[in-house]
Amino acid sequence: MVASKDRLRALARTLPKHPRPVILVDNGSTDGTAGFVRRHFPDVLLAEPGVNLGAPGRNLGVRMAGTPYVAFADDDSWWAPGALERAADVLDAHPRLAVLGARVLVGHEERLDPVSEQMRHSPLGTEPDLPGPSVLGFLACGAVVRREAFLEAGGFDDVIFFFGEEERLAVDLAAKGWGLAYVDDVVAHHHPSPANDPRGRQALAARNAVLTAVLRRPWPVVARRAFDAVRAGPPGWEGLRATVPRLPGALADRRELPPAVERARRRLEQAAG
Repeated sequence: MVASKDRLRALARTLPKHPRPVILVDNGSTDGTAGFVRRHFPDVLLAEPGVNLGAPGRNLGVRMAGTPYVAFADDDSWWAPGALERAADVLDAHPRLAVLGARVLVGHEERLDPVSEQMRHSPLGTEPDLPGPSVLGFLACGAVVRREAFLEAGGFDDVIFFFGEEERLAVDLAAKGWGLAYVDDVVAHHHPSPANDPRGRQALAARNAVLTAVLRRPWPVVARRAFDAVRAGPPGWEGLRATVPRLPGALADRRELPPAVERARRRLEQAAG
């Protein structure tokens, strides 16, 4: 399942690389994406919500899927040959596994993504019924999810909307007893375009870090993330201002994690420094 907005050139390169079936959620593109896909990739199932749904657009794709597992990709990422067959075998063999985090290789140099590196060395260890190190996060452009678990946990939410949306879903899955694990021999490729607004992305990261904490973490963690945003300077201040109109939605859905999940989350944060 691919989510995209106004990235026609990237899609033209990556759609041929995806094993079928493929669902494309076009998040309100204005560059002719939908027409191009209908003409050149008629075998791709196209969803057109007509607006930018952000990360929750993936929820639409998952609901449309007729398979027990759904592999996520962005318009600038794709799965290595044989990766999805291997992922399905792993998920078949581990019925508690809700999210399989893949080894994501970045760019033509195929550098290991830093998030994959962190997951590979997760301090949470490997549980007996999971296929690799336990994690409480993942990269949406390199993850395969169990459809049942994803929908049970509510998928991605429109409070976070986009960027860093994986954390809230990951901890909610763990709170429901599902497992998340990194599997090194399932590989995805990611060739991201250069960021055209790095300050905007920093502000978005600050906003969503605070909102995620409001949604699920104890108040001292919320205060710490807000303080981190203040210390980040202008991008952090911009992120805090953008937090305010989204706070009512975050507070309405607020619930703290079970103690075991909160302890695991803190352990990961301490290991990351």
